[in-house]
Amino acid sequence: MPTTQKLPPVAADQNGVHTPERQRLPMVVWMLGVVAFVMGTTELIVAGLLPQVAASLDVSIAQAGLLITVFALGMVIGTPVMAVATLRLPRKATLIAALLLFAVAHVVAASTDVFAVVLVARFVAAIATGTFWAIGAVVAAAAAGPEAGAKAMGIMVGGVTLATVLGVPIGTAAGQVLGWQGPFWVLAILAAGCAVLLWKVLPRAENAEPGANLRAEFRRLRSARLWTIYAATALIQASFIGVYSYIAPQLTERAGIAQAIVPIIMIAYGIGALAGTTLGGRFGDRHPYTVIGVTVSGLIVTMAVLLVGGGNPAIATVFFTLMGLFGFAGTPILVSEALRTAGPDGVLPIALSNSFFNVGIAIGSGLGGVALASSFAEQGVPGIGLILAAAAAVPCIVLALTAKKATQSAAALKS
Repeated sequence: MPTTQKLPPVAADQNGVHTPERQRLPMVVWMLGVVAFVMGTTELIVAGLLPQVAASLDVSIAQAGLLITVFALGMVIGTPVMAVATLRLPRKATLIAALLLFAVAHVVAASTDVFAVVLVARFVAAIATGTFWAIGAVVAAAAAGPEAGAKAMGIMVGGVTLATVLGVPIGTAAGQVLGWQGPFWVLAILAAGCAVLLWKVLPRAENAEPGANLRAEFRRLRSARLWTIYAATALIQASFIGVYSYIAPQLTERAGIAQAIVPIIMIAYGIGALAGTTLGGRFGDRHPYTVIGVTVSGLIVTMAVLLVGGGNPAIATVFFTLMGLFGFAGTPILVSEALRTAGPDGVLPIALSNSFFNVGIAIGSGLGGVALASSFAEQGVPGIGLILAAAAAVPCIVLALTAKKATQSAAALKS
């Protein structure tokens, strides 16, 4: 579906009529959600396979953990760089190339026993993933139309949360039986298959705008509101991902839950995340800052309860599930708000939005690790999450208070 250069765009169906109330999301949005599932699985699956990876590559578990760090760094650094590098390229071809690069990186990683090569392959896979998110988010939002932008983002983010519910547990179980390389081969095959299907469902019209240029992209970054969205994104992500990164020791060492039960609670967390993404996408278009307010408030309460009562198995189970729900509810809204603020074709701003998600992952997991190694041990991890969630309230309040002015500015640009 073609896009316009004005903000906000008016999406039209094949008959030229846009009906936001009953609009069905195009097939390409659902296909992009499938790709998000594949790429979300690869980002998260390594955490469940660290012991197998460490043994296979003859490194310590701490060193194997660098495979997670380097992926996050690849997303933070590579995403905006690739967004600029591919600015004038057709979006369809760029998405296909990203998927194929992703597949090749996984083949390389699964075919070697050299740790350094696997590190490089993970970095390349992260760049491909970041490219997909930068371009794919713009394509999905343009196809869905402005009134369904958060819903489209909900589908894509839902792919990642579904990866948490199904992809990671299944991949982890398969890796324990087949070796960690097995899931990497499967992900490579799935990525190649998605490339073929996406080539068929993505219209030719989904190309870069003819007038796209780097100067225009940087002009979009002058918006103070956009950077406020980035700050909210990073802090919300850091608050709950930092706690989730160390879910196993919190459950086993602090709450006394058997190791065999941990994957089940991780699935419960994933189900909560899927529910949060769905609800955020459903209600976020009409009441974005109400949902954001519930998200941040819910995270603050959840972290406080885990800080005080996380040693109780029942409390830990319930509130880790709620952490997934509240944490992911705001994600599609923040991506959609970044799109609305930067404009429908702001590839670089959306790439940076994705980067700030990974900035949050790096901050949260880093501070969580520091807390875990301190005298506070497992109890210190939700304490860090509580501080970060409270800090996230500041940019979210600013966004809510300036929402009306931002809407008026967008209307002025449209006229």
